[in-house]
Amino acid sequence: MDFDDVFVPNSDKTIGHLGLVAGSYDELHIGTIIDHLIPKNGPHTLSHGDIVKAMTINGLGYIERRLYLFPAFFTDLSLKRLFNKDITADHLNDDVIGRTLDAIAAFGPTELFNHIVSDCLERDQFAINLVNTDTTNFSVYGDYDSDTNTEEIEITYGHPKDGRWDLKRFVLGMATNQYGIPLMLQTFSGNESDKKSLLRMVTGIKENLKIDEKVLHVADAAFYTEENLQTLGIHTFWISRVPMVILEADELRRTEEPFITCSDDRYSYYSSFSNYAGIRQKWFVFHSSEQQKRKESTFEKKIEKELDKSRKSLKHLASKRFACEPDAQNAINDWIVKHPWIEFDSCSVKQVHEKIEKKRGRPTKDETLIVKYAIEGGISLNKKYVERERAILGRFIVATNDLDLDPESALSYYKGQYQVEKGFKFLKDKTFRVSEVFLKNIGRIQALAMIMVLCLYVYAVSEYKLRKGLKESNESVPSQTGKPTQNPTMRWVFFLFRRVRELSLKIEGKVVTKVLNLDETIRKIVKQLGPEYEKYYFY
Repeated sequence: MDFDDVFVPNSDKTIGHLGLVAGSYDELHIGTIIDHLIPKNGPHTLSHGDIVKAMTINGLGYIERRLYLFPAFFTDLSLKRLFNKDITADHLNDDVIGRTLDAIAAFGPTELFNHIVSDCLERDQFAINLVNTDTTNFSVYGDYDSDTNTEEIEITYGHPKDGRWDLKRFVLGMATNQYGIPLMLQTFSGNESDKKSLLRMVTGIKENLKIDEKVLHVADAAFYTEENLQTLGIHTFWISRVPMVILEADELRRTEEPFITCSDDRYSYYSSFSNYAGIRQKWFVFHSSEQQKRKESTFEKKIEKELDKSRKSLKHLASKRFACEPDAQNAINDWIVKHPWIEFDSCSVKQVHEKIEKKRGRPTKDETLIVKYAIEGGISLNKKYVERERAILGRFIVATNDLDLDPESALSYYKGQYQVEKGFKFLKDKTFRVSEVFLKNIGRIQALAMIMVLCLYVYAVSEYKLRKGLKESNESVPSQTGKPTQNPTMRWVFFLFRRVRELSLKIEGKVVTKVLNLDETIRKIVKQLGPEYEKYYFY
């Protein structure tokens, strides 16, 4: 048989892990929800739901493509399989993308994402007991004049978390559940205070997601302000780290009461109650041995810095002249209060005689002199104070208004804050190129932020579903080291699918399409995820 008799031009197409992305997108009804809320009027090949699906596939493609190279990304893909439509890469051009982003911006990115999550919660796809809330910011390129800003956010200079003080930015707030699945997103101005944005996120979760179960909102120390706690009252439960700028907290951190060792012996705790902001709450002072070790490495440098600063300050004090001895003694007392790291080895107030007029040279024999007072002394480290400071290096306070919560649970829940931080790391990963925000339209930037979090949503739900299924069926897949695991990351799963391709051949005059390289592990994963995923690989 001649090769030309079986060869179909452009018949070798990539599927890879993108069938998993498409399957999750379909299972979550994302396209259906978008097309219901933002319908396209008129004859269009692709709906807004299709375009968002394409952007999600692009965002999770991991091939170092920016959004403006969008059509090139799809050139080698099996588009008919992924979209169940006869389309080409040319259908997925920047004009089409721009119109969809404009439509999302007009509807409201936060509102659209809320509809998607709410629909999923109604079908009980995952439980929510903890909500982790945090913010980050993204740099943008180009000029954003004030008259082009929306009423909602302003692209402006703020406190950069990427070190780019020269670039304007916007803030992205995100809330996730205990499995790292995004529940809500909101964009803020580039100079928005974390104190205000975190409160808006927590109240937004309460208003937009109707959750019957008891929910604990977990946030970092920026959330913990008198105004925020009073606004939420006693019926919204939260866990937060207490900032040490609060005098009551700093005093409690220095307690000499005995600590109780946790089941994880790296931690110990002391419990107390507080009525800060008029809210009855528990304060748990935790000591982390690992945190203490990390901080001890810089502690010695701090000691030297304090000693050097004190020596310079004492030299300045010794150069001063006082009108009377009590004034000099008061100055000594003030200096001691301001330099707790130091103690005097010796200290005295002595009389000095000075000219009435400031002239050079020694005073003459009959010149009248006035009596002033000066301070002299030697200093060294206050060893008792230093040791007290060393002892509290690994201490921090976690507070909660859930008075039924025990210390170890509070610590575990607070440490779960890494879930939202992990999500931000995912969004800023250089292999996730949708995070390269370059658009000049603020509405599109807000819409693109929603697409970025939507990609994380699809990724995280897929990971949660696969892990849950493997545990319930007592199955496993090979890890990176070849050992069986029931907790694979989706990034690793995506890598396992890298060789999956679609090939079309003419057999007896008919075009037959086959999916290649479906080994045992890949088949197990697809079957574990279910029918919405199977259609992209088995049919």
